[in-house]
This record gives sequence, C-alpha cells and structure tokens, in this order.
Amino acid sequence: MYEFETHRFRHAELRRAAAQERLAREAVGARRAARREETAGLGTTGAEPHTDRPRRHRLPRTA
Repeated sequence: MYEFETHRFRHAELRRAAAQERLAREAVGARRAARREETAGLGTTGAEPHTDRPRRHRLPRTA
C-alpha cells in the first residue's frame, strides 16, 4: 500500500511540474510573438542579431 501511495504522489508531482513547464513555454512564446509583432510594425525582418558585431564563422571539424 505504501508503494502505491508514493507512486500516486510522484505521479501528481510530475504532472504539476509538467504543467508549470508548459505554462512557462507558453509565456515565453507569447513574449516572442509580441516582440515579433512589435518589430514587424517597424519594417524590420525580426531576424536581426541582438548585437552589431559580425557573426563568427567557425571552421568545420576535422576527422
């Protein structure tokens, strides 16, 4: 009986954690969408880098 109760408790805890993570992902997505809408109104592509330094192209790995 004890194992069953711990299983139920763990299951409920995992479901709560998953719901929190899902909510956090939705919030991040909503913020990103709002930022995209904001920059799209300014006539930019929205895919511009955060800094004005050029991207560093790395050499391919050798065998």
